Amino acid sequence: MLALSGGLILGGCNSTNDGSGGTTTTQSATGVWTGTDSVSGDTVIALINSGGLATFIRGDGLQFTGPVQVSGGNFVAAVAGYTDFNSTFTDGSTYGIGTLNGTVTTGQSITASLSFTSNGGTAVTGTWSLSFQALSTNTSSDSTISGNYTDVVTGAVLSINSAGAMTSQNGQNGCVLNGSIATSDTSHDLYEVSYTFGSSCTGTSAVLNGVQFTGLATLNTNSAPAQITMAVVGISSTTGDQYGIVSTLNAS
Repeated sequence: MLALSGGLILGGCNSTNDGSGGTTTTQSATGVWTGTDSVSGDTVIALINSGGLATFIRGDGLQFTGPVQVSGGNFVAAVAGYTDFNSTFTDGSTYGIGTLNGTVTTGQSITASLSFTSNGGTAVTGTWSLSFQALSTNTSSDSTISGNYTDVVTGAVLSINSAGAMTSQNGQNGCVLNGSIATSDTSHDLYEVSYTFGSSCTGTSAVLNGVQFTGLATLNTNSAPAQITMAVVGISSTTGDQYGIVSTLNAS
């Protein structure tokens, strides 16, 4: 992971001395943000929790994850980038590292520029203009997100109980998912996700067996049906290969 600039503050709002006896208020990046990448033309969804953990999901399935740091209105993140599982960058790689730099205004906007290079040497740039989404301040809890949700791509049904336990079985590739979803900040519509695939994945998905995935999710109850957007990343303990999975799940 790339080093971050010194003196920056992780996560939410803070006040810092400006050197002249006054204080400057550090903006907050916490929330769900959406907008467009003017370089690729893809949509971008950003999920940033109150601890500063962020996932930026581009419309083509690329995701960029890492800790966001904010000082005043300045915004910076060292990010790892992943293609969606079973896809690659043009050089055949699936992973790389980069940086985001920009500005943030609490509850309004983020502008950021991406500089990224995959492990195979493919450069990816982006200029993002993101707007704060009102659903960000919807309350979150295990009971709120509990229910059955259908993956719009695979058709697999993900079940979440009132304690946040998650289970699913994919009829296409045999993968059995077990994990949990929880929130560390009930005042924002953001969830932390952790799950593992067992030993039953087959075909090209067999490489996912035993991989522990972690990431973020949000629940949009304004859509009909309600919809979860979830993005996770994981690394194989046997091969060291790194994988990203972006899921859209509709309430059943």
